[in-house]
Amino acid sequence: MSAQGVNKMRRRVLVAATSVVGAVGAGYALVPFVASMNPSARARAAGAPVEADVSKLEPGALLRVKWRGKPVWVVSRTPAMLEALPSNDPRLVDPNSEVPQQPEYCQNPTRSIKPDYWVAIGICTHLGCSPTYRPEFAPDDLGPQWKGGFFCPCHGSKFDLAGRVFKGVPAPTNLVIPKHTYLNDTTILVGEDRGAA
Repeated sequence: MSAQGVNKMRRRVLVAATSVVGAVGAGYALVPFVASMNPSARARAAGAPVEADVSKLEPGALLRVKWRGKPVWVVSRTPAMLEALPSNDPRLVDPNSEVPQQPEYCQNPTRSIKPDYWVAIGICTHLGCSPTYRPEFAPDDLGPQWKGGFFCPCHGSKFDLAGRVFKGVPAPTNLVIPKHTYLNDTTILVGEDRGAA
């Protein structure tokens, strides 16, 4: 066949069509490969932030949510609970939270963004047990100086209502405060850091 008998337009259409089909085929081949590099839904959910609705949380009550497989506590502190916090300072290991176990915006006397609500990971810093919430003042088993807080039944560690550890107990440090933020007045997002906003 001579060069004069070649339909150049037809050749261009065939080359373009073949290129498009090849590109689409390559795209379909790459999609599963690229998708396999993304974390699974289960892995994303394990570290995903969790919302805590505190709209129905009574003053003095504790709400439990789960984040990254750990219990997270939200306590609605009463004015009496907040007033009692400074009186614990002389009996605490780290009353000013100098050991960095909380976001910078929670390094304050209440260890919180808003004093009324306190958020913490509910795991003892000694051996990982989950302390019990003991909000009552001066119960017989904890003594007359007890002004509410958390008692670990595993080995007797005690923490006040800001999660600060008492002296003379096995736990070496305060309870950990996770990063968190407020989406609105009644919704706390645990696991996402937007500063004190």
